[in-house]
Amino acid sequence: MRRSHAVLLMLAALAGCSSPPRVVPPAPRPVVPPPPPPQVTAPAQVLGEDWRDWPLTPGDWVYRQDARGSIALYGQRGMDADLTLRCDRAARQLYLSRRGDAAATVTVRTSTLLRNLAMVPTGGTPPYVAIAINLRDSLLDAMGFSRGRFVIEQAGQPPLVIPAWAEIERVTEDCRG
Repeated sequence: MRRSHAVLLMLAALAGCSSPPRVVPPAPRPVVPPPPPPQVTAPAQVLGEDWRDWPLTPGDWVYRQDARGSIALYGQRGMDADLTLRCDRAARQLYLSRRGDAAATVTVRTSTLLRNLAMVPTGGTPPYVAIAINLRDSLLDAMGFSRGRFVIEQAGQPPLVIPAWAEIERVTEDCRG
């Protein structure tokens, strides 16, 4: 028995000398930010059947005069304008432009007129597409006197629902002189 006690004591001594098992913490999981929410533009059907009930595009009109003539810009302060109407007195021409970088056909809806316009890139920064409008074109008065708003629609872009404020007619009359 002594021998078995000796063997047990030896085993107990060896067990006491061994180090505890090493615990390896799991590797940290990489933190992946969630993807940004997709930007969804509301198609006209979601806005409702009657464009006159659509909410206005956020922003205000701003009117300015400069060496070329005058300009009315519509958009949110601190951001590039969504829409501009520019009078170039020397050229005796009015230019309607909206943000964009590819040639496009836009539809202008007013309370009295519906017109398709072929707009082309201006080549500027930020990018805009524009069209020259004859000073006597009835479209200018239709936009200025539309009942409360007019709409500019372009495939692949959200519609611009613009209030018909005095700035439109101010720029038009500046050019008509």
